[in-house]
Amino acid sequence: MNETTARILEGAPARDAVLARVAGRLAAAGSPVVRLATVLVGNDAPSRRYVASKHAVAGEVGIGSLQVELPADTTQAALEDRVARLATDESVHGILVQMPLPAHLDAERVLALIPAAKDVDGLTEASLGRLMRGVPGHVGCTPLGVIELLAHYGIATAGRHAVVVGRSLLVGLPLSVLLARKGIDATATLAHSRSQNLVEVCRSADIIVSATGVAHSIGVAHVKPGAVVIDVGISRTERGIVGDVDLAAIAGVASAVTPMPGGTGLMTVACLMSNTLDAAAMQGVL
Repeated sequence: MNETTARILEGAPARDAVLARVAGRLAAAGSPVVRLATVLVGNDAPSRRYVASKHAVAGEVGIGSLQVELPADTTQAALEDRVARLATDESVHGILVQMPLPAHLDAERVLALIPAAKDVDGLTEASLGRLMRGVPGHVGCTPLGVIELLAHYGIATAGRHAVVVGRSLLVGLPLSVLLARKGIDATATLAHSRSQNLVEVCRSADIIVSATGVAHSIGVAHVKPGAVVIDVGISRTERGIVGDVDLAAIAGVASAVTPMPGGTGLMTVACLMSNTLDAAAMQGVL
């Protein structure tokens, strides 16, 4: 390593700060009962691990949880009935349906049943509409986690050019809106697989966020000296989990970069807890 090696923006300190705020808010409110419900369909191993981690963290900060598990052959009607019951259950303040669902199920019909106040994943039409209009609501946990991480490490965003690579509803699209919001004030460019001259677009950025899931697709050619690079992509390879960013290649060019694993992924669950607390407040619990 040399003195030009990029600063590594570890996710753990930023995650811990978010979780400490959540625990502090709960304590200050007299530790009311706040409950998060997750719905898991099937036996997908990564999904099962993600859901287990969410419940573990919830318990650590004082949020109650309810785990609903349904078999992989669950019918659309049965799944919709279960989510509809959670939607009207006043003891449940946040609902998260773990994605992806088995191929025979219509995710949009399921998401439409979740009230905006309980949509702690920020994926429904109502939540995305609120984001676009700047109306209070829940923002997706991963894009929110990126914003929290930038703020934790004091990364300047106002007036900076931020390029988001990847246009998914889960990350790229809402993140580009968040970055351009008043108070964050970046000049946001949303790039994707059909963007021409992607290398040149990225090289114009002060901040690059990649969320495509294409292993090591962001290399030294994409990064101008001093840029901040945020890696959201996850790929499982023979070498283990890697991100979109070739960290070893860009370490001597970027000023700061998140690792993968150990970076933005840790922020997602923390922001889910924050959203769950916000959901409880929207429902008059806090």
